[in-house]
Amino acid sequence: MTTRSTAPDQAVTLADAPTRQARNSAAFWAATGLSRGHQVIRRRGFLAVEGDERAGTRILVQEPDLTPDELAELTDLVRRAAGPVTAEDPYSSTDLNHLPMRNWQMPIMLRLPAPVAAPALDVVRARKPEDLEAAERVVIDSFDLDGFQPHRGGELFPRALVEQPGVDVFLASIDGAPAGACISVVADGIGSHYWVGTSSAFRSRGAGRAVMLGALAHMADHPATLTASKLGRPLYESLGYELASPSTWWASLRDA
Repeated sequence: MTTRSTAPDQAVTLADAPTRQARNSAAFWAATGLSRGHQVIRRRGFLAVEGDERAGTRILVQEPDLTPDELAELTDLVRRAAGPVTAEDPYSSTDLNHLPMRNWQMPIMLRLPAPVAAPALDVVRARKPEDLEAAERVVIDSFDLDGFQPHRGGELFPRALVEQPGVDVFLASIDGAPAGACISVVADGIGSHYWVGTSSAFRSRGAGRAVMLGALAHMADHPATLTASKLGRPLYESLGYELASPSTWWASLRDA
């Protein structure tokens, strides 16, 4: 069984992908910040979420031409952060070398609307507290999120997060055990995916593909972007994603 797109949006191009990803990432992290009770700062050139010592601060560059005042405010956010800082620049145009941060690049990818195959594993949209907590544990394990240890249920994925418009958490299982998880976000007609991870106990058993297919089925009629890790890129290419452009990520050295 497949879920078919009925109206492919050919207006979205690879050149549009950085801006589309920037806007979707801002929507996701704003929803995350609001659900955690953290401060969300919106400026023309960036969006930031000031978290606590465990969650840290997230900065999403929204325009390729930050003003001197915006860069100064961003710099102050990094310097006063209570925890680790991560900044995403999909345009690779903002220089943060004046701060104690390391940087690397990951590709932004675009998938136009297309049929989506059914996942080979059980995949559910996580709404129950126990499913959200299981998805949290998968992501914390997969991404080595030591800052969220010891685990506190509902801290990474609060119940309020899945009550935000367009935000869903998906959980894939193998023999009844949580194996893969991800978040999907649909905003302004564009979908994207975050925290796509597989538990270390279930690597190379199809959990990542299954949870992606489960999430894509709910946005098959939308163009979708994502930022891919080196290990994740082959999976995304096999699901119809195309390379668009590099995105530059920055992280505080204390988080290195």
